[in-house]
Amino acid sequence: MRLVILGAPGAGKGTQAEKISKKFEIPHISTGDILRKEIKEGTESGLKAKEFVESGKLVPDELIVNIIEDFLKSGKAKDGFLMDGFPRNIAQAKIFSTMLDRINLSLDKVINIEVDDEEIIKRLGSRRICSDCRQISSCTDDKQDSICPKCGAELIKRKDDEEEVIRHRLQVYKKETSPLIEHYREKGILADIKGSGAANEVTERIFEKI
Repeated sequence: MRLVILGAPGAGKGTQAEKISKKFEIPHISTGDILRKEIKEGTESGLKAKEFVESGKLVPDELIVNIIEDFLKSGKAKDGFLMDGFPRNIAQAKIFSTMLDRINLSLDKVINIEVDDEEIIKRLGSRRICSDCRQISSCTDDKQDSICPKCGAELIKRKDDEEEVIRHRLQVYKKETSPLIEHYREKGILADIKGSGAANEVTERIFEKI
C-alpha cells in the first residue's frame, strides 16, 4: 500500500498516520524526520541539505525527492509507505510522480482529511506543550498553571497556536494545497475523509476508503 496523507495543520494527520502505518505495516515517511536523519548521519544528500538548513534556506524539492528515492530503494518500503508532509503543492507532486515512475512505483491512494477551520482553531487553540518532556496535551481553559499529566511540569501555549497565526497557516495551506487536492482527484486516487469526531471514528472512515 503506497499512500500520501494530506490535511491542514491540526487535522489529525499525525495520529491517523500512526494508525495507518501500524495496520498495514508500512513506514510512515516524514520528510522532516528523514532530512534530520540524513544530516545527522552525514550522508552525501544530508551534507547538501545541511548547507541549505544552516544558511536559513529551504531545501530544494529535487534534493528532498532524491532523499525519498534513496529511502524507497533501500528496501525499507518494500511493502509500501505512507508519505506525510510531501508533496505540498503541484510542483512537488510532479517531481514526486516523475521519481516514482523512474523506480516503477505508483500511488494507491491519497488520503485527504477534511476538518472545518473553526474546529481546527479550537483544537490548536486548546493545545499545550509540556515545558519539560514536550508531551502534547489539550486544555479546556487558558490557565497558565496547567500541569503536564505525564511529568508534572508546566504546560505552555506555543506561539504558533495563537488564533491569528493558526488562521494564517490555514490560508497558506489552502493556497498551496487546494490545487494539489484537485490534481489527485482528477487522477482518481483521492479519498476525502471527514476529520471531525473521535480519532477512532476518523480511522474507521479511512480504512473503509483504502
